[in-house]
Formats: sequence, C-alpha cells, structure tokens
Amino acid sequence: MENEEILDDIGALVEEERALRERSGTGGLAPEERARLADLEVRLDQCWDLLRQRRAKVEFGEDPDEATLRPAAEVESYRN
Repeated sequence: MENEEILDDIGALVEEERALRERSGTGGLAPEERARLADLEVRLDQCWDLLRQRRAKVEFGEDPDEATLRPAAEVESYRN
C-alpha cells in the first residue's frame, strides 16, 4: 500500500468519523453506531501508525513496503 492510498483511507475514515460524531451530538448514537465509531478510531490509529512506519523507513533508507499494519491491541497500547 502506498502512502497516498493510506492518506486516502485516512480521509475516508475521518469523514465517516466526523459524520458519526455530528450525529451523536444531535440525539446520540445507536449501539452499532457507537461500535462503528470505536472501530473507526482504532483503524485511524493503525493507518497513522503505518504511515509513520513507512515514512521512517524512507528516512533511514529502508524499503517502506516492509512496513506492516500492526494489530489493534499493539497500536492502542502506545502512549502519547
């Protein structure tokens, strides 16, 4: 997956997340919508992590295609 594809995925995920958050402010979300929002947050974290990995590999002269999508549990355990 190329950086542009990852950025496109991020953009689509952000749009969906924004729509759900707007809907949540006008009456709340159904349980399946809350679950979807949680999934979107995790998926976004994974995409950003993958993009950072790819950029770091390029910076250090490595092959960015060796970057891998890390499991949700691993990405979600990172500290800011």
